[in-house]
Amino acid sequence: MVSLGLVVARFNREVTEQMEERALEAAADRSADVVETLRVPGAYDAPLAADRLARREAVDAVAVVGTIVTGDTDHDSVIADAAAQGLTDVSLDRDTPVTFGVGGPGMSGAEARERVDKGAEAVDAAVDLAEEL
Repeated sequence: MVSLGLVVARFNREVTEQMEERALEAAADRSADVVETLRVPGAYDAPLAADRLARREAVDAVAVVGTIVTGDTDHDSVIADAAAQGLTDVSLDRDTPVTFGVGGPGMSGAEARERVDKGAEAVDAAVDLAEEL
């Protein structure tokens, strides 16, 4: 059985709570055990939480879920780039799969609500990687 850490960004909570539900359903469907869930303010904050989970012996992989919607500036792109790079660094530094179930950038709130299954996709990818590696 694969043991997972789950990081959930709280920003855009009406979307990320549904993403978390889908992630937990996918874990149950895959017989994976979510041993700990950390909730962070936003996607930008996810790499530190993912790193803390990836350090734990009991965690085989970490799935990160969140959503980044567009605003009036390029802020969403900056946040998405930083989160993606930070999570990649954690995965490589810790030799632990860290999957990116973060929707955006460039999405409206409506588009984000249509992509809540990214939570399940992140868990499926984490389980697949943990099993393969």
